Amino acid sequence: MATQKRLFLLDAFALIFRGYYALIKNPRINSKGMDTSAILGFTNSLLDVIKREQPELLAVAFDKGGSVTRTESFEAYKANRQETPEAIKIAIPYIHEILKAMNIPIIEVEGFEADDLIGTLAKQAEKQGCQVYMVTPDKDYAQLVSENIFMYRPARMGNGIEIWDIEKVKEKFEVESPLQVIDYLGMMGDAVDNIPGLPGVGDKTAKKFIKQYGSMENLLANTHELKGKMKEKIEANKELGLLSKELATIILDCPVEYHEEDFTMCAPNIEETSKIFQELEFRRIADTVNKIFGTETPQTTTEKQETPQTNSNEPQLDLFGSAEASQNTTSSFGYNTISNTKPIYQYLNTDIARKLFISKLLNQPKVAFEIVTERENFIDQIIGFSFSYEANTGYYIPVTENTDKILTELKAFFENEAIEKIAYDVKSNIKFLAQYNISLQGKIFDISLAHYLLHPDMRHQLDVLSETYLKYEVTHQDNVIGKGRNKIKLAEVDLAITTPYSCEQSDVCFQLESLFRKELSENNLEKLYDEIELPLLKVLAKMELAGINLDVPYLKELSDVLTTDIAVLEKEIYSLAGEEFNIASPKQLGIVLFENLKLVDKAKKTKTGQYATGEDILSKLASEHEIAAKILEYRGLVKLKNTYVDALPNEVNPVTNRVHTTYSQATAATGRLSSNNPNLQNIPIRTERGKQIRKAFVKRNDDYVLFAADYSQIELRLIAELSQDPEMLASFQKGDDIHRSTAAKVFGVSIDEVTREQRSHAKTVNFGIIYGVSAFGLSQQTNLSRKESKELIDTYYETYPTLKKYMASQVDFAKENGYVKTLLDRRRYLKNINSANAIVRSADERNAVNAPIQGTAADIIKIAMINIQKTLEQGKYKTQMLLQVHDELVFDMHKDEVDTLKPLIVSLMENAYKLSVPLVVDTDMGDNWLDAH
Repeated sequence: MATQKRLFLLDAFALIFRGYYALIKNPRINSKGMDTSAILGFTNSLLDVIKREQPELLAVAFDKGGSVTRTESFEAYKANRQETPEAIKIAIPYIHEILKAMNIPIIEVEGFEADDLIGTLAKQAEKQGCQVYMVTPDKDYAQLVSENIFMYRPARMGNGIEIWDIEKVKEKFEVESPLQVIDYLGMMGDAVDNIPGLPGVGDKTAKKFIKQYGSMENLLANTHELKGKMKEKIEANKELGLLSKELATIILDCPVEYHEEDFTMCAPNIEETSKIFQELEFRRIADTVNKIFGTETPQTTTEKQETPQTNSNEPQLDLFGSAEASQNTTSSFGYNTISNTKPIYQYLNTDIARKLFISKLLNQPKVAFEIVTERENFIDQIIGFSFSYEANTGYYIPVTENTDKILTELKAFFENEAIEKIAYDVKSNIKFLAQYNISLQGKIFDISLAHYLLHPDMRHQLDVLSETYLKYEVTHQDNVIGKGRNKIKLAEVDLAITTPYSCEQSDVCFQLESLFRKELSENNLEKLYDEIELPLLKVLAKMELAGINLDVPYLKELSDVLTTDIAVLEKEIYSLAGEEFNIASPKQLGIVLFENLKLVDKAKKTKTGQYATGEDILSKLASEHEIAAKILEYRGLVKLKNTYVDALPNEVNPVTNRVHTTYSQATAATGRLSSNNPNLQNIPIRTERGKQIRKAFVKRNDDYVLFAADYSQIELRLIAELSQDPEMLASFQKGDDIHRSTAAKVFGVSIDEVTREQRSHAKTVNFGIIYGVSAFGLSQQTNLSRKESKELIDTYYETYPTLKKYMASQVDFAKENGYVKTLLDRRRYLKNINSANAIVRSADERNAVNAPIQGTAADIIKIAMINIQKTLEQGKYKTQMLLQVHDELVFDMHKDEVDTLKPLIVSLMENAYKLSVPLVVDTDMGDNWLDAH
């Protein structure tokens, strides 16, 4: 008997929305600023099905214009759905183009929904002897499952794919037949589709009724057996129940026909898919398509080898000769590659070759360089150096032996002040060279930092920049060292492979420098780049090299205490719940809180159908339900223990015995620095337990103290400066307590009569206004009602009318120009400021007000850091600047220098930038960071 052919029918919109929301917290933005999350999510799902299942037959169904039949029956059907996000609207045409290029049928009929089209085709195909798999996360399709029709739920959140057959549907919905799923959906209703259902009937009740009566019709015929309010509700809404069942029923007679030849999988048009993926910057997706369909383009020498080979017998390329790279490929995206540009990349592995090259290198005005390293046990092992001072040329010096000798020879270049040095990540190079007592001197140009200033919201990886600006595709590291089991160390790779790989990086950086320099000038960003970001880069390198001392034994003791406290909380939670369960499982927790304990009548559910148990939900319940408060406390302690107390000791460098964070200047779009590996900017400070972690960061030794200097209310001072509101300016200029002063004005009392609660409310509004706080948001943060919150915000704007006018002007400027800027001309681009989607647009309207404030604060502390580091070096002080945490700087300060440096640091911070309001700095010191804060 012939094997049944398998037809896979994909519900496009279900997969598109799923992909988009899966990436909502970390959207995929390409170099053009386009949100490609929805396209990426859908395409990944599509390719996963093709790769995993190798289907013989496949098609993708789309909704078009909604369901005419259902809307005619019930006007409010799907009426409460939010407007489709902009990124999804943009995605649809691209997805259509991808499917057309892949020769995959698109099923779309005006007035019909995808589930109806899929249902109709599934039943037709089943009759023709096919096995049908409906690819969708939507549970409504369960009603169609039969002996040869299955639901295929794609993998998500670490869970594998699920295939629902008849038995699985019966188990999931507690029914005797998949057809009863229609009754279940009709009884329950669907808030997403606005199907009303029977009032008061939820998941459990619907399942109970189906077990008892078998169908909606049978239930409605026997309502005399029901009791109390349930009986009244159902009898009063019989027509609504029948209507809901009708709305939930998938239509099986749509105007579509199944003909096997129209659905047969065939090879894609690789030229067309490559063009689309190139535009979207989906490099991996393009590779996946090529591999799945066996249509990979010819590859470079480095790409061909599955396991990179060593000990090649190829001769050394002639020094300064005309030898050309031997690769013979073109990019699958249509970009230039090492093959068709034919660059001259040479390696220099003899003493005489290096000597001749370095003498020529020292006569160049500007040189791009790359240090090739491999990290092992916190230590960077040097592999080699590459240099480029002319487009399409590059030179590679391997450093596998005679390291000290070669570095001594190159020191003359790195410390030559007349030569401009260009690199992709200058800071990491400064830190590496410092290990060999080499100081990077002269003018520098950092490619990633320049692009960050030009386009702060975009990606700054070198491969992306190369493709975007040079239309050139660089060699991926995996093609040089392999991956998985075949991966080898870079030091083991043959010189003929390492040379073009490394030289290419330097060459690309050299070519990008002139383009970025021009763009910085055109956008009035040269001063910000040359006078703040580049000098700061060297300051951060010194801070990162210095590191900070960590009291590991103290953290071990704290870990033991937290373990005990967590165990005690667990028992208390079990006692309050009346049972033991996995507190860390949202699913189990939701059942305990909302089904067993019934803390609320109508519990909120997530898109996956389980109860929402996030911090916002539990915080609302905590004041009335002890178990909610205990769970929040439990979560807080577990996070402290896992994220900080147990993790931080692993970050101690075994060579220096200190913790060395890495600061990124090119991450936060506002201009603020970010801290990674470990992130020291998120060390908790608001809770007592959180504060105990700061206690673990300690002074260098007994000759030092930790000294902290913190800008006081810098963002409020800046909003006064930027808005020039006379009332706010006067308060700061007089040295008033701004929150007390605001409270006096908005509550209409004298400053002496302001209560603690009024000051607290005023403080919340003061800081909230910067972030566009709403009446609802304010009511959540205070004990005020929404009405009282609205009145307070309205009064606030009446008190500071110039501030309100300034905020409106910022939004208007952004709408006209597409960006806002700080006092020092740092730009924040707002691509959604004119969006038709109110939710998306309002987020950018808030950023239009907030970004100049946050960005100016970031610029000011950067200026202060540059000036302070310069002072410490000029005065040859022993004190070192260690950390920057938002508006705070932390120092290892030598005790002998406290009297001199304390007022000096305060002065440098307060005078970093001249404002019409005074900048104020608070300081403290102690043996640990907590005492110094």
